[in-house]
Amino acid sequence: MKFGKAVVKCRIPILILAFVLLVPSAIGMIRTRINYDMLTYLPEDIDTVIGQDILMEDFGKGAFSFVIIEGMEPKDVSGLKEDLEAIGHVETVLWYDSFMDVSVPMELLPAKYHDAFNAGDATMLAVFFDTTTSADETMTAIAEIRKTAGERCFVSGMSAMVTDLKELCEKEEPIYVGIAVILACVAMMIFMDNWIIPFVFLASIGMAILLNMGTNYFLGEISYLTKALSAVLQLAVTMDYSIFLWHSYEEQKREYGDKKTAMSAAIGKTITSVVGSSITTVAGFVALCFMSYTLGLDLGVVMAKGVVLGVIGCVTTLPSMILALDQVLEKTRHRSLLQDMDRISDFVTKRFPVFLVLFAVILVPAYSGYKQANKEVYYNLGDTLPGDMAYVIANSKLEDLFGVGATHMVLVNTDTPPKDVKDMIAEMEQVEGMKYVLGMESVVGSLVPEEMIPESVAEVLKSDDWELLLANSEYKTATDEVNAQINELNGILKKYDAGGMLIGEAPCTKDLIEITDLDFKTVNTISIIAIFGIIALVEKSITLPFILVAVIEFSIFINLGMAHYTDTSLPFIAPICISTIQLGATVDYAILMTTRYKEERYAGKGKREAVSSALSVSIPSVIVSAMGLFSATFGVALYSEIDIIKALCNLLARGAVVSMFSVILVLPSMFMVFDRVICATSVGFRKKGKRVRRDLTTEAG
Repeated sequence: MKFGKAVVKCRIPILILAFVLLVPSAIGMIRTRINYDMLTYLPEDIDTVIGQDILMEDFGKGAFSFVIIEGMEPKDVSGLKEDLEAIGHVETVLWYDSFMDVSVPMELLPAKYHDAFNAGDATMLAVFFDTTTSADETMTAIAEIRKTAGERCFVSGMSAMVTDLKELCEKEEPIYVGIAVILACVAMMIFMDNWIIPFVFLASIGMAILLNMGTNYFLGEISYLTKALSAVLQLAVTMDYSIFLWHSYEEQKREYGDKKTAMSAAIGKTITSVVGSSITTVAGFVALCFMSYTLGLDLGVVMAKGVVLGVIGCVTTLPSMILALDQVLEKTRHRSLLQDMDRISDFVTKRFPVFLVLFAVILVPAYSGYKQANKEVYYNLGDTLPGDMAYVIANSKLEDLFGVGATHMVLVNTDTPPKDVKDMIAEMEQVEGMKYVLGMESVVGSLVPEEMIPESVAEVLKSDDWELLLANSEYKTATDEVNAQINELNGILKKYDAGGMLIGEAPCTKDLIEITDLDFKTVNTISIIAIFGIIALVEKSITLPFILVAVIEFSIFINLGMAHYTDTSLPFIAPICISTIQLGATVDYAILMTTRYKEERYAGKGKREAVSSALSVSIPSVIVSAMGLFSATFGVALYSEIDIIKALCNLLARGAVVSMFSVILVLPSMFMVFDRVICATSVGFRKKGKRVRRDLTTEAG
């Protein structure tokens, strides 16, 4: 109550401070760098990442792309090559004239090497950059290459993908927020009892979102996925807290009459309920921070911070706004659609065995589908981008014209004898799916003596400690075939050079597959244990955590299981994120109902009466909360052309609805069956020194 009184007293300074903080928050948000490369979040101690660092430090090369040129004469290609080399941060461009004068006919090249870089009227240049794959400078250089070469130029590779992805995200992200805001507003206007209050909620939450995005500046950078989802998720997840405060304020006004006293009391009550429910949501996001694939840390920290800022805004900024607009809010009331829920609650409690049977029947196929959905994920995010994207067109041409699905880079110690390197190359080229391996000992040695190679070209392929080989594969990144190929290539490499490394997009993606598979099990376990413990402490019960977690996990099984049964392949990050976010965000629905059920039992009501009353009171809040999460994410899922964002939002929207039905139908049925055990193993269900009156007719039912 003291804190509530302080907020009410200082409501004008609070609003002024909130508006003042918007300025540095906006500046911080604009200046926060966005990372579009999902592979940079791999652990730093694995060979593929160490190898990338060596490539940068020893060769001065980070990013690599193939540039395909169509319908251009060799002399013109040679001139274009010089223009490309003049572009900032383009370190080297390798083509035919890097080794031979352009006047020498290409047909004199050995067929294998001629076909590697030529197909019909198309030729291919290998471009190395002196900056990393997703560096801003690399993306600028990619744009300059396209501008310089014109329409007949197609740039493939990860750097081209992140360049196009950045452009698409920057175009779509403001629309995500707009869609989420509009649909969340519509949902609240329909299901709540006031036309204006949704806009007040959104103003308060918007300030918290901007503050969250602004403080990301201190993290250095965030991923594009975090940026795209955090505003929508923060809006959807923290909307509940605003609804709690509004309902509490309306209730206190009926009791006190004076709006300031009512708001002070409402803030006090809201802090207690909101802090309890927000802890489980924060725990779900914090669990993501335990992933060794640090994208989880990125998303987890930003979203946990967003929830905390949302809670603070709910008990400071929002009450100040409501008091300032109280007269307007009084004039814009309307009858809520969710009025009398007694008939629904009576129906559920009287027929609870039916819902328990449904629970048991659905559980097995839902769990089976859930397990399968975790296996049926994809890792090559480039395959799901729009077909008219420049990167997608370039990769298609690379595959169709040159038969290249993925490019590996092989780092070999320079103290490895040249004969061994030649033998290794020959052996690697015999691996199924390998097109060729290019290095000093292969393409250079077969054409020109090594000592006659220009120093600028030799530096591309050799440093003091390492030699670089390019190995082109017919198989696409993230396929079972390329992963088996990588295992075989690594075996050959280690036989000739125990310290050698195989790097590139496909080897990194293979590591990503193995790491995230372990991460899923770790994060899922941590989130369940953490939320289980929080519920046990909040509800002071041994049995309730089992029941509440079981109900929400059942919802998660259905949600992810539906992806399997509808033959929908999910991005690899989706099962990890959904399992933790859906559990953390929607277990609040179950806690809300449980708290009311506990109060009714403590007041002396019988089992059925207590469960029915708790359900009747909780249904409106559960529906409004679920519809807020659904509406904020469903519209984004329909609009987005980026499949990873579309998939996550679709799962969150469906998860909100499934959790809502599970809490309304299954949880009360659980209470009906386990009431006696719950009362015996929980604190606060019976008054001290007294036994709760047993309603024999109710118990018999």
